Amino acid sequence: METIQLVSELNGYETAVAGALAQLEQNQIMSRIWQHDHTVWRPDPTEISNRLGWLHLPQTMQPEIELINAFVASIRQDSFTHVLLLGMGGSSLAPELFAKTFGGNGLELAVVDTTDPDAISALAQAVPLTKTLFIVATKSGGTVETLSAFKHFYNLLAYGVIADPGKHFVAITDPGSSLQKLAAQYQFRATFLNDPNIGGRYSALSHFGLVPAALVGADVGKLLTRAAEAAHAAEALRLGAIMGTLARHGHDKLTLITSPELASFGDWVEQLVAESTGKEGQGILPVVGEPLGEPDVYGQDRLFVYLHLAHSTGVAAQLGALAQAGHPVVRMSLRDVYDLGGQFMWWELATAVAGHILDIQPFDQPNVESAKVLARRMVAAYQETGQLPAGEVADLNAATLHRFLTQAQPGDYVALQAFVPPTPATDDALQTLRLALRDRYHVATTAGYGPRFLHSTGQLHKGDRGNGLFIQFTADPVQDVAIPDEAGKQDSSMTFGVLIKAQALGDGDALLAEGRRFIRFHLGTAVPDGLSRLMK
Repeated sequence: METIQLVSELNGYETAVAGALAQLEQNQIMSRIWQHDHTVWRPDPTEISNRLGWLHLPQTMQPEIELINAFVASIRQDSFTHVLLLGMGGSSLAPELFAKTFGGNGLELAVVDTTDPDAISALAQAVPLTKTLFIVATKSGGTVETLSAFKHFYNLLAYGVIADPGKHFVAITDPGSSLQKLAAQYQFRATFLNDPNIGGRYSALSHFGLVPAALVGADVGKLLTRAAEAAHAAEALRLGAIMGTLARHGHDKLTLITSPELASFGDWVEQLVAESTGKEGQGILPVVGEPLGEPDVYGQDRLFVYLHLAHSTGVAAQLGALAQAGHPVVRMSLRDVYDLGGQFMWWELATAVAGHILDIQPFDQPNVESAKVLARRMVAAYQETGQLPAGEVADLNAATLHRFLTQAQPGDYVALQAFVPPTPATDDALQTLRLALRDRYHVATTAGYGPRFLHSTGQLHKGDRGNGLFIQFTADPVQDVAIPDEAGKQDSSMTFGVLIKAQALGDGDALLAEGRRFIRFHLGTAVPDGLSRLMK
């Protein structure tokens, strides 16, 4: 049963999309995807054949529902009220979406996907530790941000709060990972082992998404039912054909507009599309969280996709003006928030189809490791010498910023990369800056907090055709926080402040190594004030 409506106004690209659809159908691309045919993308099955388990999650997760619901019942029975999910990228974005979209009927969930010391301290102070469940979620088991957070929060509980901290921890990981062993060592309350044949950004309907979803009060059975209903809808193929074909014609800035209730879905789509398509000198840039402007502030590189609940059409007039001005627009109407179960399948299938059209392998992430390697080198240097490299910093003023942005050309984009504490005031300042830059330079703008965005858009930044201008912001912590060398012990050889600075420096070096246009501003401890100086 098809439940989600898709309507498109492609403004001159209807023939190209129809041709792409005919080619896809002639080559039986969708049936071959369902048959796990790796030759849809590459002759070599590496990182394809073992990454297609997501196709069957609406069926394979059905037997897990009873176990997940029993686990949630035990958590409620033991009077837990809060959840802190420690994870990055594919392990955190779906849980955050579920908390923001379905929360209110279950435990209160927040995501820890930062290494900023002030943010870590704020999260610790925002929850009652004795009533908080900690989910340690990482496919590989070795994610440095996640393990650092685990050691910190474990020690907060172990020293003076409760006698058996392990009972407050749950692991979600792949079988045989180092986290599975860690969970046994520290006597975690539970360990959920995921299907290893699923990449992180395709894992929303697996244990990584559904365990947190159930904890916040979502009906996971209903989500899976909606996913199964939508999985074989023709619209998923059409969405992929539109995305891939328009990107090949220069409309590679996929601008997602949502109903307010669905806003967090954009962050999930951002990782899925950016990390899957941004490689081998190509890429579709997802633009999320950008309020609509007048038609004349946009270049000729946009594809607007409006995802809304049936009763919520607040920007219909603005979208109509954009379509009237010649911009391609796609509208998708959902009955209610549970149709997001179907949207997970649609967007995953569409991204896989777009990858075929663009001749991209959508399941690997070849450039993600570069920033990690350079950050590890920074940390090693710190441990040897006691200090990090200074890194080149630009003068903090509007003139410097605008000199840098004179390089912008039609079809470029500007990415604001904020290795700073995520606060509402900083959110507002970043949003004000990105809109001012969009309206002045007529280029797409994105904004992301580091190191969070490294697990989302970081692959695209280094793997696309080099049309990004990257503005990095760093800050000084008000109070640094030590990272224990080992959970349960107080020795520490590094702090979160050192780690986030190493990550910022490493990412900057990785961008420069790829020939990207890059500038760094240091904002001290007054982050919103520093950002406002760039707009004067």
